[in-house]
Amino acid sequence: MRKSRRHSIFFLWALIAAGIMASCASIGNPSGGPRDEDPPVFVRSNPAPGSVNVKRDKIEIEFNEIVNVKDAFTKVVVSPTSKSVPRVSSQGRKVTVQFTDTLQPNTTYTVDFANAIEDNNESNKLQGFTYTFSTGPVLDTLQISGMVLSSDALEPQQGMLVGVYSNLSDTAFSTLPLERLTKTDDRGRFSVRGLAPGEYRLFALADVDNDYKRANPEEAMAFYDFTISPTSERVTANDTVLNLITGEVDTVLTRERTRFLPNDILLRSFESDYKPQFLQKYERVDSTKVSLIFNAPSDTLPMLDLVGIEGYKDWFTLERSAKNDTLTYWLLPQRIVSEDSLRLAVTYLRPDSAQNLVWGTDTLRFFFQRPKVKAKKEDKKKKKDEEEVQDSLPPKPTPLSLKLITGSTQEVYLPLVMEFETPLTRLDTTAFHLETMIDSVWTPVPKEWAPVPFDSVSPRKLKIEYPWEFATDYRLLVDSLAATGIYGLETNPLEHKFKTKAEEDYCTLSFNITNFVDTVPAFVELLNTSDAVQRREPVVNGKVAFKYLPAGKYYARIFEDLNGNGVYDTGDFATLRQPDVSYYYPKLVNLKKNWDKSEDWNVFGMAIDLMKPDALKKNKPDADKRNRKKKTENTDEEDEEEIFDPTRNPFDPNDRGRRNRTVGSY
Repeated sequence: MRKSRRHSIFFLWALIAAGIMASCASIGNPSGGPRDEDPPVFVRSNPAPGSVNVKRDKIEIEFNEIVNVKDAFTKVVVSPTSKSVPRVSSQGRKVTVQFTDTLQPNTTYTVDFANAIEDNNESNKLQGFTYTFSTGPVLDTLQISGMVLSSDALEPQQGMLVGVYSNLSDTAFSTLPLERLTKTDDRGRFSVRGLAPGEYRLFALADVDNDYKRANPEEAMAFYDFTISPTSERVTANDTVLNLITGEVDTVLTRERTRFLPNDILLRSFESDYKPQFLQKYERVDSTKVSLIFNAPSDTLPMLDLVGIEGYKDWFTLERSAKNDTLTYWLLPQRIVSEDSLRLAVTYLRPDSAQNLVWGTDTLRFFFQRPKVKAKKEDKKKKKDEEEVQDSLPPKPTPLSLKLITGSTQEVYLPLVMEFETPLTRLDTTAFHLETMIDSVWTPVPKEWAPVPFDSVSPRKLKIEYPWEFATDYRLLVDSLAATGIYGLETNPLEHKFKTKAEEDYCTLSFNITNFVDTVPAFVELLNTSDAVQRREPVVNGKVAFKYLPAGKYYARIFEDLNGNGVYDTGDFATLRQPDVSYYYPKLVNLKKNWDKSEDWNVFGMAIDLMKPDALKKNKPDADKRNRKKKTENTDEEDEEEIFDPTRNPFDPNDRGRRNRTVGSY
């Protein structure tokens, strides 16, 4: 019995040992726990946040884990600004701010880190972290919050400076640095902190030269039309804490907080029409023409004079772009065309040192390298034999080239467009014949028409505007000698056959626009999935229709067109003119063949910052950050009616919702 018991105990221990060895020998990845998705949490600082009578020039801020400061020079903003930028660095769990200039007395300082602080392992960013202290006995705590969107496309403006002036003069923005400032986050949101009671003017600036003022008129900007007096009030808010497992409401907490107003300012940024005028490029493409290309549009044409060649007055024909930034001069006299090198004195408007446009003259040299063809021996012999045969024959004239731009398929709502090789000196409109196919016979079209100039700036283009029928065959015949070019060349006969699309190939999209001021002129732009303009139509009595559309996916936006010119006009701070205002239709419209679709458009049915479809936005927030689910989700019912809540104390470890700010409506 004893022996059997000893054998049983031995066998039991052997099984246990084998199990342990098998467990140790199993191959697998050890579990490291769930991924860390929380940003660093503030622990303490020296001096403490909100301290007064601070005299030291070094600030140390400690977090609960190892942190890094990324792109401190571009992201971290210190108010008020100084001549020397403070040095921001990180080591271990600490972030250090070293002021290199003497701190101003009795001044509230704000260090806005934006999203520059992130943890070392997972790069989780701490959003909207701000540190404030005062060198005097009073800490200024008022705030102005809002959002910056581009005026034409409603794009969130990331990393744009937003600041205020207590100096209410119009010249302060271009002569003085912003007094207190911040930068917009990845959704265009901003909160200017550390403000004392008083009146302020609010501006946004794409500060290219880092001088904190708009000394450069090319910098994009935005300005608020009215002065702002920031205030605060005590409000009661509800925090909803969700159960981590079920996702259901676990607890509803009621708390009092301070709300700073205004917190819903919308700034629409724009780029001015101003660009320093200069000659960007000049060239002689071939012997017959020279080109001048300027970097910006101009209302005034330059003056050209030949240098070294006398006796010519009207020696060119001008072809230009609509904005006069690309100019092509067709040379007329044969002597000038035959010159391999030309010198022209070009007098045009250009900016002086004070950015005022003044007349200046440049003498430019244009070269043309004529191609040299090396003939083979057999080619020379063949050419000699041909010359002997053709000595008695007149030379064969070179025809003036004419091409149809619109191709073999003609849209029923567009004109037929043709282009000549050179500008014309003569045009015989009776030499053009337009026919349609009826019962297999080409028959002249029944309605009157005539080729006319395409526009006032393109001397080589003609167009034929005609009420084209659907699914119809057409033919354009052009007789020989229909036109003569500036070099005496004439056209050869031309036959161009084309066909229009069937009616079922087109769609119609119309909008019934409501909640919009009928007395304000407006137009709607139809956009493709890349946010590019496809068509533009005016709004008439609250309605707009786009006919003859191909099937496809479309978006739309409407513009307030105050001057009624039918195009978007940018702003001008010199005259305090705001840019034209745009609003997006918030949905995608999918058109199929032979559809007539009507959409009801309540222009202000959705918040301005939310109405542009996400699929069109180019400046998008970090998708991981937006879609990441926090272990604890909090929503502030009071805050849902605001852009975001800038009042939560980022240093309060009990505020579990401090990192979950949400965009709301205006």
